[in-house]
Amino acid sequence: MISLLRLKNFKPFSNQSLSFRPLTLLSGLNSTGKSSTLQALLLMRQSYQQGLFESQGLALNGELISIGTAQDALFEGAKDDFISFEIVWQDGVQGIWNFSYDREKDVLNLNSPSVTSDIYKSSLFNKKFHYLQAERLGPRLFLEMSYFQVQQLENLGTKGEYTAHFLSVNESKTIPNRSLGHPQAKSLVLRDQVEAWMGEISPGTRLQINLKKDIDLISLQYYYGDSNPYRSTNIGFGISYTLPIIVAILSSPPETLIIIENPEAHLHPKGQAKMGELLALAASCGMQIVVETHSDHVLNGIRLTVYRGKIDPKKVQLHYFDRRKQGTEFITEVISPQIDRNGRIDKWPEGFFDEWDNSLEALLEPREE
Repeated sequence: MISLLRLKNFKPFSNQSLSFRPLTLLSGLNSTGKSSTLQALLLMRQSYQQGLFESQGLALNGELISIGTAQDALFEGAKDDFISFEIVWQDGVQGIWNFSYDREKDVLNLNSPSVTSDIYKSSLFNKKFHYLQAERLGPRLFLEMSYFQVQQLENLGTKGEYTAHFLSVNESKTIPNRSLGHPQAKSLVLRDQVEAWMGEISPGTRLQINLKKDIDLISLQYYYGDSNPYRSTNIGFGISYTLPIIVAILSSPPETLIIIENPEAHLHPKGQAKMGELLALAASCGMQIVVETHSDHVLNGIRLTVYRGKIDPKKVQLHYFDRRKQGTEFITEVISPQIDRNGRIDKWPEGFFDEWDNSLEALLEPREE
């Protein structure tokens, strides 16, 4: 499990260290470095998958992420022509990778890495990994099937495009973490658990999976109680965007690393809070969850899970990304509030999920006639 990430001369960061815990939540202003933090991890994984990371370099473009060339990756105010990534794992194992800068290249050459081979057995590099990007698939009449992605790699796709196929293959398996079991589910098998947790988003949700093996396509239909099945295109985006997250969490064993962007997308406030609860419960079961969010409801779902004693507050790490002016430049500043066992947060920097209070305060002011 990752405990620290240090980025040097990478995108908005001159030299930034970030602590990681089983649940790490990244929030803050737009274009301040949240996505760049995730991109650093994704670049390392995709470079390893391409066979480059151990001895050759960092691939800036690939299946997980594409950021362009070296000039797009280098910190604008860098005084040295190199980019450095450092990771410290929970067991104290450390890896440092330094990459030389060549403006036009999209693979940065690796210079004398300080690593051991055991590092590449961690979840950042092995099968125990899921990444679900912000732009997931919306409702589709048909979805792709891929036996390589689903059965060999146990992958849902970065957009959740293989979720239906993954469910069809694994729906009758018992979920690895029984403590994630929903109390209203019929059993502990994956399909029943997915339907129960989906019911927190849209009550009564049931799934029907239809395989068309002759053309390698699959369709998902939804029904509620005794209703006729509805096509996915007649169901809201919130269902399509949420399903991959729930499937990824419920199907993953301990030590899995799951990176999720904007889990709140297209969800109503109650659903967002329930999503925060599920993320926190997953982290309490031995997974590592890294989430980027703009939702105070997701945060409050996490806080309530801490308050109810279902996750130790020491397993939750919050980071708020801000931008401040320094001389003639604007730099990213990361502030890290702490949660106590009552779910209370020790500091609320300006801009940290405070817009509701700001709006309410403005509404309570006497209106000028």
